[in-house]
Amino acid sequence: MTNLRHFTVVAAALLIAVPAFASDTDHFKGEPSHTLEQAVTNLSQYNKKLEKVLAGDLSPEAMNEVHQLTYTLENALQKLDDEIDELEETLEKVHKASERADADTVRSAGKQYLTNSRKIVQ
Repeated sequence: MTNLRHFTVVAAALLIAVPAFASDTDHFKGEPSHTLEQAVTNLSQYNKKLEKVLAGDLSPEAMNEVHQLTYTLENALQKLDDEIDELEETLEKVHKASERADADTVRSAGKQYLTNSRKIVQ
């Protein structure tokens, strides 16, 4: 295929795909991540989907799929970010309570921290 023909085919594909991107993604929100567990699950599952798409030809359809997958991944990462912020606050309570030798707070906040952090790592 000559360069001009190849360019024409690619340009035509983009002209068809660009309106599809706009119409499909204007209302696409991705899967929600309401809980930490849901965020971890979505991150794992959608990373696998993204990896599969990236292993193939990045056609206009594949680019659209990547675009849609990123919504769910962004939702999952935002939830993880929020949860990690809360973990940091809880751990800071443990830290400050340990400085004051406040055993009750160390125990209760420490258990809360461990329970929530284990949802991310074992």
